[in-house]
Amino acid sequence: MTPMDELPNRLATTPAHDGRRWLVGAAIGAAVLIATYLIAVWTVGGQVVENAALRGADQVRPDELDTANQALGDITVWSLAIAAVLVAAVGLLRRRLDLAIAGVGVIVLGQLITQTLKRFVLPRPPLVEVVGDYTQNSFPSGHTTIAMTVLFAARIVVPYRWRGVTMLFALTWAIGIGAYTVTAKWHRFSDTLGGDAVALVCGCLAAWWLSRRGAITPYRGRPHRARVVLAVLVGVGAVGSLALGALLLWGIPLARGTDLAIANEAQDYTAYLGAHSLAAGASGVTALVFWALWHRLEVAGRPRPQGDALEAPNARAS
Repeated sequence: MTPMDELPNRLATTPAHDGRRWLVGAAIGAAVLIATYLIAVWTVGGQVVENAALRGADQVRPDELDTANQALGDITVWSLAIAAVLVAAVGLLRRRLDLAIAGVGVIVLGQLITQTLKRFVLPRPPLVEVVGDYTQNSFPSGHTTIAMTVLFAARIVVPYRWRGVTMLFALTWAIGIGAYTVTAKWHRFSDTLGGDAVALVCGCLAAWWLSRRGAITPYRGRPHRARVVLAVLVGVGAVGSLALGALLLWGIPLARGTDLAIANEAQDYTAYLGAHSLAAGASGVTALVFWALWHRLEVAGRPRPQGDALEAPNARAS
């Protein structure tokens, strides 16, 4: 059995109060962020491939472009504030101030890290000659970070029994945002992957803080089969999207011996489709990694006063 095969078993046998799994998750996110930046932004090949995908996005149908711009435009300071308030409200309704702080902290920390990196820390060097306004730095993607941190914050604060429903709707939206950034030419694929990585770091750090407080406990209730089916479907779709994106972006051009540095409508559009597919798949895989780290774990609500009505034995898991 390889070390990667042993990882799920190790995580499953790690005590719920042990924060190592969250630190490992945060380290993975940081490693992906650094590797993506070095490979995609600081190499000629990375810039050539992503510039071709941006040129290919010029061929997107007007209705698809309008949909992408609308979805991205709906993410504003006000909508982000509303999302943070809703996350905090769920934590407070569960009578856990620490849960509210952790959920809001994921969203706020995600933007602090992303905007600081993009504006002040991670420049985009002019390694290749480009045609069009593709030289500005946009790594990592703020919109992708917002979508994924809101997803992770909701994942942290909602009761265990609502976890599957929350993931179904929020995950669909978050994956769509990642792909739309490429469609609307607001970001490159690497920007989206960078945003996913930042969100994973923030989500794992918040979970680590909760675990250090003893707030995370094992879930003792029955398994939810529908949730397992959902996770499998999302996993198959995400991995398939990554495989298709890699084939379109690197496999086909390599087999044909084409040079993506030379503008060509057909190959540029193929590059765009590959980047779009990779963006969606990366967001899906990142979400599943965070979901897997929470397998059979929960943050229980505060116990009710003894004068309240008697609860069912598994009410603590709600």
